[in-house]
Amino acid sequence: MAGGITDTGELYSPYVGLVYMFNLIVGTGALTMPKAFATAGWLVSLVLLLFLGFMSYMTTTFVVEAMAAANAQLRWKRMEKRKDDEDEDSSSGVSDSDVLLQDGYERAETRPILSVQRRGSANIFEITERVEMGQMASMFFNKVGVNLFYFCIIIYLYGDLAIYAAAVPVSLMQVTCSVTGNHSCSVGDGTKYNDTDKCWGPIRRIDAYRLYLAAFTLLLGPFTFFNVQKTKYLQIMTSLMRWIAFILMIILALIRIGRGQAEGHPSMAQLSGIRNLFGVCVYSFMCQHSLPSLITPISKKKHVNKLVLLDYVLILAFYSLLSFTAIYCFRNDTLMDMYTLNFTNCEIIGVAFIRYFLGLFPVFTISTNFPIIAVTLRNNWKTLFHREGGTYPWVVDRIVFPAITLIPPVLVAFCTHDLESLVGITGAYAGNGIQYLIPAFLAYCSRKDTQLVFGSGTVNKHLSPFRHTFWIVFVLIWGFSCFVFVTANIVLSESKL
Repeated sequence: MAGGITDTGELYSPYVGLVYMFNLIVGTGALTMPKAFATAGWLVSLVLLLFLGFMSYMTTTFVVEAMAAANAQLRWKRMEKRKDDEDEDSSSGVSDSDVLLQDGYERAETRPILSVQRRGSANIFEITERVEMGQMASMFFNKVGVNLFYFCIIIYLYGDLAIYAAAVPVSLMQVTCSVTGNHSCSVGDGTKYNDTDKCWGPIRRIDAYRLYLAAFTLLLGPFTFFNVQKTKYLQIMTSLMRWIAFILMIILALIRIGRGQAEGHPSMAQLSGIRNLFGVCVYSFMCQHSLPSLITPISKKKHVNKLVLLDYVLILAFYSLLSFTAIYCFRNDTLMDMYTLNFTNCEIIGVAFIRYFLGLFPVFTISTNFPIIAVTLRNNWKTLFHREGGTYPWVVDRIVFPAITLIPPVLVAFCTHDLESLVGITGAYAGNGIQYLIPAFLAYCSRKDTQLVFGSGTVNKHLSPFRHTFWIVFVLIWGFSCFVFVTANIVLSESKL
């Protein structure tokens, strides 16, 4: 996420890009959405989901526009450098009169052509080089803006790691305590368990959770100290497991509803649940920070905004289907923070393999992502404190940065395993900044820089459909208002306790 320009990689078709974007957006957040829908009411949830989906699409087009502007500026700088080098080469081997003639020729021929290319060529805005958000922030923001960008993305990644560190032990605790304890097959049946309840023998449920957290940290934590990369085969495996799990949950819920076994009676609106729903929805639409890696390799980008719109429509339909089948299939008080755990009950599914597959699904998929997110966070820390031409001592580079990456999220997961709150707070604060504020500022600053460098007559071929300044102002007002609303809601909720 941080850093400069990287290789584009192998190109793929727009439709492959559509699938990749769908897989990127539909992730862990979707598993917490049914519970959030139930606590906020189906009508409020649907309206907020549609609105936040629209807002996320808008800011996605802002990031694509900024990527095109960054590519244009980098391309123009290379053209200018090449021109300067050619001027130096030509002037070093000719007489003064030849230089004057050459200069006159350039004024008469070369410069008008460059001027036309500068103002009218669409190719200069072609997205051919992958420019990550950190690089775009360095190009378009001042020093304060760059530091705020890294602060925001670092906080978001910490929240991501805390969610991952809690989700895996929670799933393992719920499944193993139901199998080996005194509550076999009772997970997801509505029975409420306290952390102090027995899991197996003298071990309490909270003890089991922390044992699994310790094992998770010891097994995956060391990867933070090394470089890891997600392989193509790993992506294929996790994507396949994700789709099998989501489709299974939707089909099983529909079968239960069709048989008249549905127990859900969701309310239309419960304002107290909006705060968590907002954070969950923002987190579930998060893709802006990964767009450079996703959009750049698409071979034909002429209709990229329409492609993104189609993706968002499909994702909205998928989230709605998943959440509505959940809230009508299960009672509100039985919906688990991690929706997969609702299907570990013997009464819901008689086949043990399917129960364990769904119950342990987050363990497999999240465990493969945790080291990658951790290394990304570590690299962002390095970039934030990096000084031009400087290097870090070995202890700082190999010990300090990985330690400050790994320890805080593990401590948060040790203190709480309330996944709905973790997802809600991460989405409502850091996610709000990455999904709304940063893209809006990128669009505004990149437009100003484009006009300054290329002139007011230049048109970015990837200009957002929301090109009027009103939309940028609207997004900024919305983003800052969300900060105020969520904070006020938390303060008022705490004061009532």
